[in-house]
Amino acid sequence: MPKKVSVIIPCFNAEKWIGEAIESCLTQTYSDVEIIVIDDGSTDNSLEIIKSFGNEIIWRSYPQKGGNHARNRGFDLSQGEYIQYLDADDYILPEKIERQVSFLETTGADVVYGDWRHQRHLPDGSSFLDKIEISEAQEDILAALLANWWVALAALMYKRNVVENSDRWDESLLAAQDRDFFLSVVMNGAKVVYQSGCYAIYRRYGSVTVSTSSKARWLKSHHLVLKKLEQQLLQKNQLSMKYRHALAKSYFDLAREALFVDYKQYLMFLEKALVMFPEFKANSKRTFYRLVQDVLGFRQTERIACSILFIKQFISARVWKVRNQSYIG
Repeated sequence: MPKKVSVIIPCFNAEKWIGEAIESCLTQTYSDVEIIVIDDGSTDNSLEIIKSFGNEIIWRSYPQKGGNHARNRGFDLSQGEYIQYLDADDYILPEKIERQVSFLETTGADVVYGDWRHQRHLPDGSSFLDKIEISEAQEDILAALLANWWVALAALMYKRNVVENSDRWDESLLAAQDRDFFLSVVMNGAKVVYQSGCYAIYRRYGSVTVSTSSKARWLKSHHLVLKKLEQQLLQKNQLSMKYRHALAKSYFDLAREALFVDYKQYLMFLEKALVMFPEFKANSKRTFYRLVQDVLGFRQTERIACSILFIKQFISARVWKVRNQSYIG
């Protein structure tokens, strides 16, 4: 007899997509799937769409407290031995659950992840599926996550017991939520395996993302996640040089994200990277950066690179201003 799989879908103002997300779960080839949808205080037509599925799904509606609160409430309601999280604006392909349950049972692992791809929606109403993002097997899943490796939430599936043994979804976080949860699962000893194949679709529409909608909020959340993990690794006496280097890379990535938002924060993240791993070097794709770094070192090279970036930004802003003045004139 197949083991039950619980799909947990948090929903806030996703009237355009929630129906397709639910349908993608109802059309799974796996026979025992319960679908739990938690409406997080939507003010659009989402709740009416959710209700229209009747007894095909389990649903609840709560005042808005964020996606992580909705995920935790969904898990409390669930009965499945396997847990699939799915955002309301994403969807999964029909064979996804069957393939991943089989893989977990064959390998004896606790968590499985696969490949995924964006479905990009354009301003004219059209959409297209982008290239498949190959997640690849990670030699050390914790090091990969610390170093900013990421896999789409829908591409994962968890055994129930590892969710129970985790720190659950941190309801104080406003961004970096899935990264934090995955790290919590791994830190609590879960065995994670990779299964090739793309069965998860992650929508992108417009230019607004969690990062661009509030860069300051995004930076703060990722910083909190890194600080939390650093403390946990210290407490467990597991902050090895490998994990220090991975954390340093993430701090460097945060520094670059902060560069044009808050220069003081950029300097702070850069310093954190060097404190974490004093011999840190940026693995830049630019040959010039790497050559200069080998001669002058990371800190001096970064000063030069940032000066160049600021000059480029200034020139771009001036060109944009001149073009717009010409257009208006």
